Amino acid sequence: MHIICTQENLLNSINIVLKAVSTKTTLPILQCILLKTNDVGVTLVGTNLELGIESNLDANIIEEGTIALEAKIFSEIIRKMPSGEVELKLDVSNHMVTIICQKSKFKIASHEVSVFPKLPKIATTTEYSIEQCLLKDMIRQTIFSVSQEDTRPVLTGELFEIRDGLFNVVAVDGFRIAYRCTSVEGEMPDIAVVVPAKTLNEISKILLADPEEIKFYVDENHIMFDLGESRVVSRLLEGEFLKYQQVFSQDYETCITLNRKQLLMSIERAALISREGKKNPIKIEINEEQMVITSQTELGAVREELDIVLQGKRLNIAFNPKYLIEILKAIEEEVVVINFISSLTPCIIRPEIGNHFKYLVLPIRLKAD
Repeated sequence: MHIICTQENLLNSINIVLKAVSTKTTLPILQCILLKTNDVGVTLVGTNLELGIESNLDANIIEEGTIALEAKIFSEIIRKMPSGEVELKLDVSNHMVTIICQKSKFKIASHEVSVFPKLPKIATTTEYSIEQCLLKDMIRQTIFSVSQEDTRPVLTGELFEIRDGLFNVVAVDGFRIAYRCTSVEGEMPDIAVVVPAKTLNEISKILLADPEEIKFYVDENHIMFDLGESRVVSRLLEGEFLKYQQVFSQDYETCITLNRKQLLMSIERAALISREGKKNPIKIEINEEQMVITSQTELGAVREELDIVLQGKRLNIAFNPKYLIEILKAIEEEVVVINFISSLTPCIIRPEIGNHFKYLVLPIRLKAD
């Protein structure tokens, strides 16, 4: 193998595939990046057996071939190279790869390419598509509600669901449910698959903040995201996802409308008192005109008052402030509506207009005084 390409383009492709390279593994080959020539340039590949990423690189192919290089040292070398053309050449006699850029020259060992795992082949007959910026936002606005516990592996991912003309993304962690949806254009077959959160975290780093579309394809065990010059293949999680539709009740005994940013700032200030405590809750009192937020720990006490529009009954309830803060930070609307049934049942946070997001949060049972 003998290729020449720009340092900038090579580093960009390396940074993309690095997201799938194993950092802790007993298989040394999974710590490598594979480079293989093709008709138009070079394809870089990284995989940890659960997630695989390919990135295409424009290059001048002097001699075709395939090499596998230890990702950490290779990426650091290219990152610290000066701008300009980089030359990579494999010496088949000793399996050493020479890397030259201007007056810098390295020689590093290559690994056996035959043992590098091949990425699964996903059929591309059924295509789904969504704007990259929209998918990026949908992931950001739900991913924090994914379970961190391995007791139910299916909840360590997000549900990707298409049905009734909507694309739904749902995350559940046992204390919260995060739901985000958007309408789909054209005819897309219904699907319901669970994508690992680790995959979506890496995907969101690659996605552009513009309306260019990303295409994805699904089979029984895998999903593939096609970003044009890059492709991401991930296994899907098995198991039955929570039937979330049944949990989002339309009923309420107490309904309030208020400013999202003011609520967020008040809860963040109230949480300061419990920061050093043991997950102390914030207490919320809802009356005809105000929401009163209080917190009291060994560090001190805080009281916050917020103007609200109330429909229904007065209510006293308590929450883990972290859960509310993460939700309110994810929402972009100026005004939110919160429905309550009782002090022991979950509240539901939704937009004032529309139904494009819903968040459910379990309260904390307070000890009787």
